[in-house]
Amino acid sequence: MPENNYFSIESLGPLFHDVQTGGIFPDSKLFVDCIPLTEIEEISRDYENAKESPGFHLKIFVEKHFKLPVDPSTEYKSTGKLISQHLEQLWEILKRDPSAQGGTLIDLPYPYIVPGGRFREIYYWDSYFTMLGLQVSARQDIIQNMVDNFAFLIDELGFIPNGNRTYYLGRSQPPFFSLMVKLLAEADVNRILKYKSQLQKEYDFWMDGTENLNENSTAYRRIVRLPDGSILNRYWDDTDTPRPESYFEDIHVANKSRQDLKLTFRNIRAAAESGWDFSSRWFADGENMETIQTTNLVPVDLNCLLLHLEEVLFNCFSLSRETEKIIEFEKRISQRKAAIQAYCWNNEMGFYVDYNFSISRQSPAMTLAGAFPLFFNVASEEQAIKLAKFMEDKFLADGGLVTTLKTTGQQWDSPNGWAPLQWIAIKGLENYGHSKLAEKITLRWINLNEKVFARTGKMMEKYNVVDLNLDAGGGEYDSQDGFGWTNGVYLKLANQYK
Repeated sequence: MPENNYFSIESLGPLFHDVQTGGIFPDSKLFVDCIPLTEIEEISRDYENAKESPGFHLKIFVEKHFKLPVDPSTEYKSTGKLISQHLEQLWEILKRDPSAQGGTLIDLPYPYIVPGGRFREIYYWDSYFTMLGLQVSARQDIIQNMVDNFAFLIDELGFIPNGNRTYYLGRSQPPFFSLMVKLLAEADVNRILKYKSQLQKEYDFWMDGTENLNENSTAYRRIVRLPDGSILNRYWDDTDTPRPESYFEDIHVANKSRQDLKLTFRNIRAAAESGWDFSSRWFADGENMETIQTTNLVPVDLNCLLLHLEEVLFNCFSLSRETEKIIEFEKRISQRKAAIQAYCWNNEMGFYVDYNFSISRQSPAMTLAGAFPLFFNVASEEQAIKLAKFMEDKFLADGGLVTTLKTTGQQWDSPNGWAPLQWIAIKGLENYGHSKLAEKITLRWINLNEKVFARTGKMMEKYNVVDLNLDAGGGEYDSQDGFGWTNGVYLKLANQYK
């Protein structure tokens, strides 16, 4: 990653540690989003001089030396509005204009949409699903701006971070940039070529170190060499310390774990890169977060996304008539498809799963990530029939599809359903002609969105799809409202099915 002069919240040293372990704010993310009012060295010096003084109060000190974040959407009222009117107006509430705010925020050159709630910055994979709704709202201008922001981040940093915060610089998120570019290119296929260099840089980030893998070195950063020589990818983070935005929570988990502390922190961070933070999918015992083993797994969804990136790069090279690259990426595409089938298809269950390369065995976790091969047309027709049956029998609930088949208290497990996974599954089923099941899922999900909106006046980050009278829960923070990707998927599905 290129050198930069971005502000690191951890540079506050003892003050950072004391605030994040002191419980003075209900959400660990709040302090890392604060903006220092003076130089960091001065604040640290003032803290060292003041903290032992009689009557010292840590929260008062923070409020004196930092500007606390404010959520602009708190003043927005949805009472009496139709859901369609609410969502159209909400784009402006969730839009952020470029501004040099300071602190941990990485400035972007163009306006963008944030998810809402505690998520005050752009998020990588969220943004694709938000763009689906912006497309329905004819806000091509914002889609263009957001894609250009991500291109800027790739050029500036060499990759797209989890979000535009300095504490996210160790990791990315599911690589949806190629899908965003394809969304833009629906009007003009040649528009893909504008982003060829950024697409290649993103690919290089995910494939970094491939040439160094051999029989004695099976994994490096985000790549894994499998027994037959195939190269697939995993989630990773370049840092092995507690996440600043969840510092106390990560230390608590690591202290309960029997694993090495640094390994636990990296596995937690890698799960955050997946976007599924957190899920039994990543747990060795399938139940408890202290057994987290994200970096041991080759995720089926990640590898389908990178297959798509390879296919888009192939399209770029075809348009620019680069013969050697065309041949190279034909081979890469063929090899990745074959490897996904070989390592992630479970014929006995009739479903796709992750592959645990550390024990040369498929993961027993059945998750909605198994729908990604449908979305990206990796599955055969016979496999699609089995997948559709498995999803209807095991995943379909009254409000849509559950995320996994386990209930653990983690937010990316049952009974919760999430907009991006509904979209992937629905469009995947449509790809293979399973339109009745796709429609059934869609209508249940839309009706749940509308029921909760009628009751609360809000669109939620996630939903309880099993008991429609209960709110979603679980995870390390309260369920958020806003909410970018839910708005986007709702608008896109409602536009198609209603």
